[in-house]
Amino acid sequence: MKGTLIVFEGTDGSGKSTQFKLLCDRLQSQKTQFRRLVFPQYSEPSSALLRMYLGGEFGSHPSDVNAYAASTFYAVDRYAAWKKVWGSDYEAGELILSDRYTTSNAVHQGGKLPDAEQPAFFDWLSDFEYCKLGLPQPDVVIYLDMPTEKSVQLLRSREAATHTKADIHEVDTEYLALCRRTALRAAEHYSWQRIACVDEQGEIRPIEDIHQEIWDVLTNSISALPSL
Repeated sequence: MKGTLIVFEGTDGSGKSTQFKLLCDRLQSQKTQFRRLVFPQYSEPSSALLRMYLGGEFGSHPSDVNAYAASTFYAVDRYAAWKKVWGSDYEAGELILSDRYTTSNAVHQGGKLPDAEQPAFFDWLSDFEYCKLGLPQPDVVIYLDMPTEKSVQLLRSREAATHTKADIHEVDTEYLALCRRTALRAAEHYSWQRIACVDEQGEIRPIEDIHQEIWDVLTNSISALPSL
């Protein structure tokens, strides 16, 4: 019996981590058993190459490392987690919630390629991770779509509040805009569930409203979810 894998995806500053936590909290309050994953695993040895990449050791701009090479760094980290952390739970039929997954390579690496080459990259990515590496394919991907200008505001506020330094992705506004355009193409290519994070007036929607829409999508999408 295979488990159920739900993935949260979004560009940096989309509120993804907040919405991921809200869903986890709601499931916990209902006594629903699940495993929570967050990628990348920065504290694990398997993330060494991607930490070097994000730290600018291979170049100060994301495009200094091509889409296929950078995707491999992240894939290795996910493969290590699958073998060491959550594979047995999934195989036993457990519910798995993941903050980022293979989907992040589509969003952050696909934009390094010309538009015409992106569909082939998306197909390569799926084949590489789900077929060649044997990682499970998500049952549902929740894509939080936040306009870039709003994402940048949220990122700068977060840095000021937490006294943290942004990585090479987060400081590059042009790159963030490119990632959003690529994410929208990926969402269509893979049939992700797109959740708009702003209203018709362009204002950021209340966190609770976004959460409820996510809950409703999952309720309608995965009938096998316990307690949902």
